[in-house]
Amino acid sequence: MSNATQSLAGTRIDSLLDANSFVEIGQSVTARNTDFNMTEKKAPSDGVITGYGVIDGNLVYVYSQDASVLNGTVGEMHAKKISRLYDLAMKTGAPVIGLVDCAGIRLQEATDALEAFGEIYMKQTLASGMIPQITGIFGTCGGGMAVIPALTDFTFIEEKKGKMFVNTPNALEGNSVSKCDTSAAKFQSEETGLIDGMGTEEEVIGKIRELVTYLPSNCEDTDSFVECDDDLNRVCETLENCVADTSIALSQIADNGQFFEVKADYGKDMVTGFIRLNGATVGAVANRSEVYDADGNKTEEFDGSLSARGARKAADFVKFCDAFEIPVLTLTNVNGFKATLCNEKMMAKSVGEMVHAFADATVPKVNVIIGKAYGNAYIAMNSKAIGADMVYAWENAEIGMMDASLAAKIMYAGSDAKVLGEKAAEYRALQSSVASAAARGYVDTIISPADTRKYVIGAFEMLFTKREERPSKKHGTV
Repeated sequence: MSNATQSLAGTRIDSLLDANSFVEIGQSVTARNTDFNMTEKKAPSDGVITGYGVIDGNLVYVYSQDASVLNGTVGEMHAKKISRLYDLAMKTGAPVIGLVDCAGIRLQEATDALEAFGEIYMKQTLASGMIPQITGIFGTCGGGMAVIPALTDFTFIEEKKGKMFVNTPNALEGNSVSKCDTSAAKFQSEETGLIDGMGTEEEVIGKIRELVTYLPSNCEDTDSFVECDDDLNRVCETLENCVADTSIALSQIADNGQFFEVKADYGKDMVTGFIRLNGATVGAVANRSEVYDADGNKTEEFDGSLSARGARKAADFVKFCDAFEIPVLTLTNVNGFKATLCNEKMMAKSVGEMVHAFADATVPKVNVIIGKAYGNAYIAMNSKAIGADMVYAWENAEIGMMDASLAAKIMYAGSDAKVLGEKAAEYRALQSSVASAAARGYVDTIISPADTRKYVIGAFEMLFTKREERPSKKHGTV
């Protein structure tokens, strides 16, 4: 049934799902608490609408909080409805989508509400890596409720009314909402690494619908393909011009030019998102040194290094892809680690997480070196050394310890310009050229940029039946 309720919460569900596909569960549930005159307050559905429906034919489970009922606060039965929805989703192997608009935990129900709230955390943890979890924030998502999106895989937020925080801006020492609104969509998108996209309510719902079409229903779903009508051997003639902004490069490689980017506003030196190759979903990770807008204007520029935020962003994304058997493609163009005080605080930890994510992933992994690949930053970017199945390199790629001129200055300190030039050329030919890396087996094939699409499609087709075991253990600790 559709239009289960005329509330905003119900309208959001109707906008999210295919027409007339929503079936509500637990419509008659209401609060059972009688303290503080709760019996005198009307609480239809206890402030949350739960049920199931389809998005582009794909089964999904949805809960939508109703801010018109007790301000959308989470009471005991409210939380239990969400927990039971998770039970159904895990039994049937389908995603859970939460539409959040909540004033927090219901004070009148105190420990009962807290205990039930904890059950949601538990269900989310059990579901993690088993079924995709997506959150849309349309109003307030504060306090313990902010942990909900942190336990899901993807989070989108309405750019004006959406608020996410653990502590309110005014509760932070030395801060106020007028100084820095830490709950605002812009701050959360740029600083926390939790937000995958923001926009109007309609745009957020559209992003969630689009994302669902890329994702498998569960970790055992290996049949999530769409028919490909794009030429598998299509030549990407202008791909080499997109080496700086790899979000554009990925869209050129992808079927029909479609790239779904996630966490676009966080760690912008790293691009993460989904493309389709021959109809199959592939997770993409790429270094980026420039950002261009839709009109082709350069809006930001970076120095080509890997930041701590970029590494953390890539690590989280690769872990998701591996959990759901989504192959991973990387485009490598990195000259080292970002050298700033802020980055140094978390650099080793973040890069360690990224290395672990790539090395631990058993899905098909293909790396294309499209520019510079220097030092340990290159090794961390899905290199052959940490488990890439196939490594391609463009003809003009540079692979080595560092820039040849810098290496010559270090090895022949005090020499004149002529000697340094000669030694740099020698170092470049012996240690930094793509041919040298290929001769040592670190690159499988040297390709022209225009042929990238057909090579990566061929590689993933070849790797489709890949099976790889890891040492028997409970799980890693990185």
